Amino acid sequence: MIPPDDQLHLVHVVRQYRPSVGGLEDFVASLAARQKDRFASVRIVTCDRVFRGGTGERLPAREIIDGIEVIRLPWHGSTRYPVTPGIFRAIAGAGLVHVHAIDFFFDALALAAPFHRRPLVATTHGGFFHSGTAGGLKTVWFNTLTRLSATAYRGIACCSQSDYERFATIAPSKVRLIENGVDLSKLGDAGAKSPAKGIVSIGRLSHNKRIDRVLDAFAVLARRDPDWTLDIVGTPFDWSGKDVEAMIGERGLAGRARLHVGPDDAAMREIVGRASLFASASVYEGFGIALIEAMSAGLVPVVEPNAAFSAFARKHAEIALADFGNAEQAANALAAAHARLCGNPQGARAAAIAVAQTYSWESTAERYAEFYREALGSSVR
Repeated sequence: MIPPDDQLHLVHVVRQYRPSVGGLEDFVASLAARQKDRFASVRIVTCDRVFRGGTGERLPAREIIDGIEVIRLPWHGSTRYPVTPGIFRAIAGAGLVHVHAIDFFFDALALAAPFHRRPLVATTHGGFFHSGTAGGLKTVWFNTLTRLSATAYRGIACCSQSDYERFATIAPSKVRLIENGVDLSKLGDAGAKSPAKGIVSIGRLSHNKRIDRVLDAFAVLARRDPDWTLDIVGTPFDWSGKDVEAMIGERGLAGRARLHVGPDDAAMREIVGRASLFASASVYEGFGIALIEAMSAGLVPVVEPNAAFSAFARKHAEIALADFGNAEQAANALAAAHARLCGNPQGARAAAIAVAQTYSWESTAERYAEFYREALGSSVR
């Protein structure tokens, strides 16, 4: 029997949560915020240290953040696969456990399912294919242990078309496409109201985002026309702020390209207000939240044709694809996008904003509620 929403005790399990900053953390916080008044209780279980950019100190074992209980557990091993033995006690009493991403939690809770007997669902968040590193080993792992673990889940929500196609090969009866919700209020309509030769690139400073290639393309553009500017917004990850500042200096772009580390929402709106274009050279995205946030601001996107962005572009003609591995080609694409914008400024802004509206959090939260009901009404097959 499926319990009513107000009797369901829901536990989210995610390797990183606030104060850590990133797309995974934002997703869980946004989903939980829309669930806390719907279900009997919502709890978040996570690791007790920030993996990148933090002090390395242990965070409080229990904290209430925005009205939601957060339980933090000790862990050891790799940040990609944080071994966290305390997870089994932490899910006690859960009516449903929602696991985020494919890591230790996904495998351990699956393999121990006959013992803890908690219903499990998961969201893929790109799996573990965020870079080309150890690609062969990842493929073998995916087709063996991940395939085995997936059998313990009642449903697997894929947050992008590329995830759906990949996970359908190992768990065809379990997968559902539920694209990420995006907070459209944060940057809504914040972009320049008239065409500006300003570009914004948003995302954590990780290797897969290839901010170096964005800078290479911008250098070509800036040589052609000194009116162009670039604002890079991100948080340290594989690269530090100093690393990116060095990249800017090496290309002679000081004063033309600016780095902003962890600005608040008000500062973000000010930065975006100077721009008309969004650029990303990311070679891998689990979904692409920054792209949708940028479009909600009215920015015209020019992005790398990775699997997630290519899937978006097939659905939305407003998204331009460019190979940022070729700086000249990417610079041409940025210039062409600006020229199209100048031809119909208000129409282009409105079209970008309209695309973003289809990814509102309200509709995504409803799809997850239905996903839960479907999972609780089924058995593991």
